[in-house]
Amino acid sequence: MNPVALITGASRGIGRGIALALARAGHDVVVNFVANTEAAEATARDCRAAAGAAGRDVRVEPRRADISRAADREALLAFTRERFGRLNLLVNNAGVAPAVRADLLETSEESFDRLLRINVKGPFFLTQAAARWMIEQAGKAPGEADAAPPERRFAIVTVSSISAYTASVNRGDYCVSKAALAMLTPLFATRLAAHGIRVYEIRPGVIATDMTGPVREKYDRLIAGGLTPIARWGRPEDVAQAVLALAEGRFPFSTGEVFNVDGGFHLRRL
Repeated sequence: MNPVALITGASRGIGRGIALALARAGHDVVVNFVANTEAAEATARDCRAAAGAAGRDVRVEPRRADISRAADREALLAFTRERFGRLNLLVNNAGVAPAVRADLLETSEESFDRLLRINVKGPFFLTQAAARWMIEQAGKAPGEADAAPPERRFAIVTVSSISAYTASVNRGDYCVSKAALAMLTPLFATRLAAHGIRVYEIRPGVIATDMTGPVREKYDRLIAGGLTPIARWGRPEDVAQAVLALAEGRFPFSTGEVFNVDGGFHLRRL
């Protein structure tokens, strides 16, 4: 029996990379998306192909849902329950940047509300609902979690951003949303530890995706100038490998931990 992973925002970028890595490792996957059906279906096909090439027999299903909407969150989990009957891993990856990079003194309430709704409210309440289901599945023997087979391991991983602690005055609303999102992990890690459910945050740095495409020249210059000790762009597969390690239970005595996948950006250097 394969473990089941639900990945939000999985049609492109980091989410796609995570879906490919998990499918290749033998996870059944729900590829959540909002608008780009073609990209989601392509990701699902590529996941099946990657799994097949690795000798894995997996099921991968795309599913549209806007996690900022309560009805969509409920329908997404109902779909997962109906199709797979279980949920072992929730990856909160869906998120948006401001439609316009505005100076901090010009940020609109409309933009602020949009980012908080999608980047914070959606993951918070999806995690709440998924956690209830995981507790139901975990049963009354959480102490056995460390030695449990894959289908009996449960984890929640939130993909946040270095913007959780890095001030960018031309997208302050985004920074505030990621700082708020960062609190999700210690809260749920504390609440769910007794049930054997591990909760983690992965904090990517400068990753080559559609979101960073418009500022590629800027970050090319910054990286060349020493922005990060590892002098290259991050890739979706870098983040995916971190998620895979957590999904496979390689850190059994850790929960609430932040894993930086940022080329060393977080280091303070003289």
